[in-house]
Amino acid sequence: MDNKEIKYKGEYNFSKIDYDILYKITKLSFEDRENKFDEWFNYDYKINEDEEFFLKELIKKESKYIQYYLEQQLAARFIIPLLRKVDFATKNYRDWYQYDFSGVVNGYKLSGKPDFMVATGDIKPRIPYFFFQEFKKSRTNSNPDFQVLMEMAVALEKNKTNLIRGVYNIGKMWNFIILEKTPDKKYKYYESETLNCIEIEDLKQIYINLKAIKHKYCK
Repeated sequence: MDNKEIKYKGEYNFSKIDYDILYKITKLSFEDRENKFDEWFNYDYKINEDEEFFLKELIKKESKYIQYYLEQQLAARFIIPLLRKVDFATKNYRDWYQYDFSGVVNGYKLSGKPDFMVATGDIKPRIPYFFFQEFKKSRTNSNPDFQVLMEMAVALEKNKTNLIRGVYNIGKMWNFIILEKTPDKKYKYYESETLNCIEIEDLKQIYINLKAIKHKYCK
């Protein structure tokens, strides 16, 4: 058995990913979204009275403060309650927060702890379906969109698939994203219009989009 140590072109933590590193590894191209999100965003889910009350109360309690929250307070007060209301825990997959995740993309080793993912597994995540990166109230050199795209690229390699969905949030602003892998090992990135989570119609759309992940795309 060959025990030679694997040599990588480089090793990076997700939290250190910037655009230059992302492009070097993936040759990422930013594509016009056109109708790319139509099927996802038009998922036929009817929000019931209990859910609508929950969403309105979330806005009522948090809208004045959300732009000032630090990462963990934003997560605890708004994002995690919303994700729990969607309830990704089923017999086939569940929600995972800050679990170790690693893989190799085009010869580079990537690792870290994604803020949130939906994946199969009982004790630890196995096959990831969806990623959520947040918990920054403003853009920095290491943006949440760059981090989540790198996590999603690792997931495509591990899953041996060519498309995965995700979302990133900066304060009250949410952007849903799609990453596709091309046959020549490059990547295409699509980003939705920004949704403002303290506006009720936008929050309803965010909630429906997350329900679509649960019921339509986690297979």
